[in-house]
Amino acid sequence: MTRPLLFTPLHLRDVTFANRITVSPMCQYSAVEGFANDWHLVHLGAFAKGGFAAVMTEAAAVQADGRITHGDIGLWSDAHAEALRPAIDFVRANGALAGIQLAHAGRKASMQRPWRGNGPIGAADNALGDIAWQVKAPSAVPVADGWLMPQEMTPGEIAQLVDDFAAAARRADALGCEFIELHSGHGYLLQSFLSPLSNKRTDAYGGDRRGRSRALLEVTEAVRAAWPEGKPLFVRISSVDGAEGGWEIEDSIELAKDLKALGVDVIDCSSGGNMGASKVSAGVPLPPGFQLPYAEAIRKGADIATQGVGLILDGPQAEAALQAGQADLVAIGRQALFDPFWPRHQAYDMGVNAFDDWPEQYGWWLNRREKSIQAIKAKG
Repeated sequence: MTRPLLFTPLHLRDVTFANRITVSPMCQYSAVEGFANDWHLVHLGAFAKGGFAAVMTEAAAVQADGRITHGDIGLWSDAHAEALRPAIDFVRANGALAGIQLAHAGRKASMQRPWRGNGPIGAADNALGDIAWQVKAPSAVPVADGWLMPQEMTPGEIAQLVDDFAAAARRADALGCEFIELHSGHGYLLQSFLSPLSNKRTDAYGGDRRGRSRALLEVTEAVRAAWPEGKPLFVRISSVDGAEGGWEIEDSIELAKDLKALGVDVIDCSSGGNMGASKVSAGVPLPPGFQLPYAEAIRKGADIATQGVGLILDGPQAEAALQAGQADLVAIGRQALFDPFWPRHQAYDMGVNAFDDWPEQYGWWLNRREKSIQAIKAKG
């Protein structure tokens, strides 16, 4: 039987992804003062054991005020990098590539942890020790009514942001990470520069699409210079704002061309979030693979590798997307929370490597149990 494309390697620069399945960044809201801890070790380590080719951390803030919540991890100092080292080392030691998503939350910083309301920090959160801080954005435009009013960033603050993204990339390299992703989606800082709904500037960082792209392009150029030539660079974007007068797929295709020229290897294609929570976070019912058409359009329109994400639920669905040329990689998020061994279970169901490539601590036993399982199935 022909091996499914989902379980074939992908080569990006000097790095080989053992299969086409990655873990999407998922904030855990469990850090203290930006420092990762044992929760992150166990959370990320489970995916490495589960057969994902690459495991990416949650959004790691490049500045302290760039965290989404008080529970987010950071990478704005060497001490924060060292706190993350046990998780990165474990992921790599157990067969997966380790990646870090670098981010700044912008006007969506200083938020509640989702289970406390998923909105801006308020008095009830203050009583629990979570104190609001001043948020920054391209323009003084809040996310929505009732949200914190951001302070417009100065050109000097943008220059510092560029430097801090590059410094975080160097820390990720020192940790041994094989790839990084810049977060320019979901209404966070870099994406809020892109969208005309949130960027009302009249200087070089505003105006037309090229001006609104400038902050992201400057960050990308600085990170690519700080990041080893042989290691791939991803950028996550909101492919569309999904709102009238906002960022459209045609904008994303042109942006992807610009990013490719700067040395970006993969566009991670999400959507929405600029004017509030993303559709998935907001609990809006959506069809499986609802964002794959964006990944396909950008892949074909900009001639660049893409990563598809969004309600990819099983192996056959992922395989069909890859075979149709919609994406080169698929990122599994909440389905990975439901099943940290998703790649191995899908491989089993699709007739690939029953237990031979599992961690030997598991595979040795499961291989021997399999004869009994098949005998039971044969009896009906």
